[in-house]
Amino acid sequence: MATSTDASSVETAHFYGPNIAHNKAVLANIFFATACLSGFVSGILGLQNVQGFILFGAATLLNALFVGGVKMEKGVGRYVMGGWKELLVPAQDNLFSFVLVWTLVYGVVHGELS
Repeated sequence: MATSTDASSVETAHFYGPNIAHNKAVLANIFFATACLSGFVSGILGLQNVQGFILFGAATLLNALFVGGVKMEKGVGRYVMGGWKELLVPAQDNLFSFVLVWTLVYGVVHGELS
């Protein structure tokens, strides 16, 4: 007789902890680089306010679609425990990195010397 807890434990039993940890670390590095790159581009282009955040959101979404759709051909759930939701969560974690690079590059490129 199987209960709901047995079904969930069987569902997650095929995940191997070290592989999941490695995949998470690789995805964190990819999304951190995407955040820094989009901040750099926003700063060089001189984007302000919502325009810069739209670029960050678009870059993160395109990156998640590329990684999830192209690189994980057999399904996102096979490589990442949270599925597609897990691919979009790094947007929250890397927001401050994006803003830091954005303001730094904007200040260097478009700042006025007094």
